[in-house]
Amino acid sequence: MRKVYLDHSATTPVHSEVVKTINYYLTEAWGNPSSIHSVGRRAKKGLEEAREKVAAVIGAKPEEITFTSGGTESDNMAIIGGAYARQKKGNHLITTQVEHHAVLDSFKNLEKNGFEVTYLPVDEEGLISVDEFRESIKDSTILVSMMHVNNEIGTIQPIEEVGAITKEKGILFHVDAVQSYGKIPVDVNKLNVDMLTASSHKIYGPKGSGCLYIRKGVRIPSFTHGGAQEKKRRPGTENMPGIVGFGKAAEIVGQELESEMKRLTALRDKLTKGIEENISDIRINGHRTKRLPGNVNISFRYIEGESLLLSLDMKGVAASSGSACTSGSLDPSHVLLAIGLSHEIAHGSLRMTLGRDNTEEDIDYVLKVLPEIVTRLRSMSPLYQRKEACQQKECYEHVQ
Repeated sequence: MRKVYLDHSATTPVHSEVVKTINYYLTEAWGNPSSIHSVGRRAKKGLEEAREKVAAVIGAKPEEITFTSGGTESDNMAIIGGAYARQKKGNHLITTQVEHHAVLDSFKNLEKNGFEVTYLPVDEEGLISVDEFRESIKDSTILVSMMHVNNEIGTIQPIEEVGAITKEKGILFHVDAVQSYGKIPVDVNKLNVDMLTASSHKIYGPKGSGCLYIRKGVRIPSFTHGGAQEKKRRPGTENMPGIVGFGKAAEIVGQELESEMKRLTALRDKLTKGIEENISDIRINGHRTKRLPGNVNISFRYIEGESLLLSLDMKGVAASSGSACTSGSLDPSHVLLAIGLSHEIAHGSLRMTLGRDNTEEDIDYVLKVLPEIVTRLRSMSPLYQRKEACQQKECYEHVQ
């Protein structure tokens, strides 16, 4: 049975070159980078080289990169830290209804502590309105946080336009780029971003490593206290295997960015077209063109998403129904509800996200097994049977 992994937005397999780099810093350059002897200096060299590689992907300066444990910590640091750093200037914050829970829950925490939050709605394709964003700004607005690419439906937000407005208004602007870093072009200067979140395990690096880009001159308080590591923003001995692995992964995706974008877009479009041509009663979720190259999100009417996932897994295909961070929840995706889907249709959604190891043969295999699975599951659905019966009755009455 063929094995096809289509859940790269949840996590990616660690690149073989990244594994080699990690092993070197586990077995050879294993010192503490804060130590001044030769063993420590070797580790320090690897730490700073990784910082340079991670910064280069987004056009940042190495000293503007703070290493963290991943996207959630970086989002919390940027949003909560940024809000408290500027609370003397105001208490109004802006985000969107379709953010990752690491962002939404940070804002909910701030609301409990006296801050006012505006949650911008999105249209049926998952896009915010730039005009509506501009109108939501108040004199008391101090921070805006917005994801670059939606982790579920792949829609790319107009970050450059939003960044131009926040820069004009002097508002702190944070972008969650966990799903865009290393996958589409990201330039912090072109986008006018003050802080940006990225995560290693989304780009074929190890889990437990990420970063927060903080533009020079932006000040946020530290959550933890202790040593002087990471300019005292994140004290504690650095996770060297995770950081150098992140650095190597960043170097590789930076080199392959343009070719991978082109290749994955072609595979994505082939998969989407094949599903549309062979399966009825579906809905493509997210913007058709302003979309992450490897993201396909589709709702199948009259089917439960969990049954669809389990059936695909039995055929060797690994996919998801949404964010991996909420896979244990029985509630429908807040993102799908925000773009206007009913609970019933949202529950029948499938997210397939492609990566560097996927091939045309993988797509052909999915297009072979998926229609068979959908047909079988719908044959057991009372709602689908009722729909078929109604259609047959209409045809009979038309003939009569």
